[in-house]
Amino acid sequence: MDAIITAGGIPQPGDPLYAYSNGDSKALIDVAGKPMVQWILDALGDAKKVDNVILIGLTSKSGLTCKKPLHFISNQGRMLANIVAGVNKSLDLNKKTEYVLIVSADIPALKGEMVDWLMKTAMETKDDLYYGVCPRDVMEARFPTSNRTYTKLKDMEVCGSDINVIHVSMTTEHLDTWEQLIGNRKSPLRQAAVIGLDTLFQLWRKQFTLQGLVDRASERIGIKGRAIIWSQAEPCMDVDKPHQLELMREDMSHQQHKIASAQKKVAAKTPVKQSALLKKKTSTKAKAKQK
Repeated sequence: MDAIITAGGIPQPGDPLYAYSNGDSKALIDVAGKPMVQWILDALGDAKKVDNVILIGLTSKSGLTCKKPLHFISNQGRMLANIVAGVNKSLDLNKKTEYVLIVSADIPALKGEMVDWLMKTAMETKDDLYYGVCPRDVMEARFPTSNRTYTKLKDMEVCGSDINVIHVSMTTEHLDTWEQLIGNRKSPLRQAAVIGLDTLFQLWRKQFTLQGLVDRASERIGIKGRAIIWSQAEPCMDVDKPHQLELMREDMSHQQHKIASAQKKVAAKTPVKQSALLKKKTSTKAKAKQK
């Protein structure tokens, strides 16, 4: 399956992250020594089930790299147009493409094994859209100061994932509805209003379970949708505000430090083992000569 990274956003004056981007792409803001999007490229590169990576909104001059074949596409101006361009590129690479992965450029804590889990879990059924959600308790256990926005349902409170799977037909049908839903992606209530005022009212009254909301949205839009419930918070921890950026900088630096410390311990043990092995070989040779 190909992965499409949407990295076309450029913070404008007044945007909370403008001071950090200096007029450049949000995806290139530094997080623990790397451009934010490079962490996503690393995760996709480590994922066994990803074939190609299509990066929208940046060019090869950015210096970004990936272990998987990396294709650059210019920013098309709108989120939906960017996704459509990415799907078209995926179809150019393989006419038999059915599903693609849509990944935001601002979830730097993403890991390759999480990507593989999502694709494996999604492909257990044949639906049109697989939308990930993270329960509030999972998010706050991992990132207690994230201050994410939650949708309050009858059976749980959830926030949305920033890595999802869609069937390629999603870019040719219901485009007006998708445009409105994407434009209101930061406001669950506004998205509900797009689906219908009765849906908005029921969501506001917390009358929906997660599955009930999926069923209602699927029926109104005319698709087969499925919710993927994450047991890990990282794919749903996006960077929209300065405190979230600082949170991820600290977290990613801590993770790097842990990895570096583990590598040092392994390196420290290796010479001892090699020395012991060398002594054993030397002793064996000496005994052979004495005989």
